[in-house]
Amino acid sequence: MRTAGWRSFAVYGFAIALCQPLVGCGSAEAPSGSTNDKEAITKAATAVPDDAPLVIAFGDSLYAGYQLGPKEGLAPQLQSALLADGVAARVQNAGVSGDTTAAGRQRLAYVLDNARTKPALVLLGLGGNDMLRGIGPDQTRANLDAMLAELKGRDIPVLLTGMMAAPNLGSDYAGKFNPIYPDLAGKYGVSFYPFLLDDVITDKSLMLGDNLHPNAKGVTVVAEALAPLVEEALPDRG
Repeated sequence: MRTAGWRSFAVYGFAIALCQPLVGCGSAEAPSGSTNDKEAITKAATAVPDDAPLVIAFGDSLYAGYQLGPKEGLAPQLQSALLADGVAARVQNAGVSGDTTAAGRQRLAYVLDNARTKPALVLLGLGGNDMLRGIGPDQTRANLDAMLAELKGRDIPVLLTGMMAAPNLGSDYAGKFNPIYPDLAGKYGVSFYPFLLDDVITDKSLMLGDNLHPNAKGVTVVAEALAPLVEEALPDRG
């Protein structure tokens, strides 16, 4: 299991002290990738066959691609990273900026019911906005638990991406919030990536000006880190 260093949390805590929840803080301009990068992503998207397994990235602005171009967010970059490894999968962006776990819980069934086909895997990444808004960790845990139960009931594999409480929120809050993700990953036996912004948030060249959201290059780092876990979690198509 990968863990983020305390330096990441310190930077994260400073940014949280300055910014609003994950919907309203960010650079006015989205970083633009090179022409070659954009062409590569477009080519990767068209190379995915129609019957490729569906992966739904269900989260908040960190999934949605806040302040980024349509091909620079997590879903398209993860799809490209998978294809580069020889794994064809269609990754659907189901991230909504500002979503709390309560909001995600309300819309999960709708997203699943309206998917083009049954997902082969769901990436679940919510809870950052709960933390920033001071929502009680018990509520966050209950909502994530309910979503994981829903996915288990539908026999859909999950990759849970975790979040960490910023140091400025205090040890009491962190002591209740931080264990939520590993506890639930263990309870449901799902794949787990402990901190979505690990190896990204400490590098300003990988972050937008708000120091909360990754830029296109930062998302590339995240996508490449998640790709092996997604490949392992995808059912064997034989």
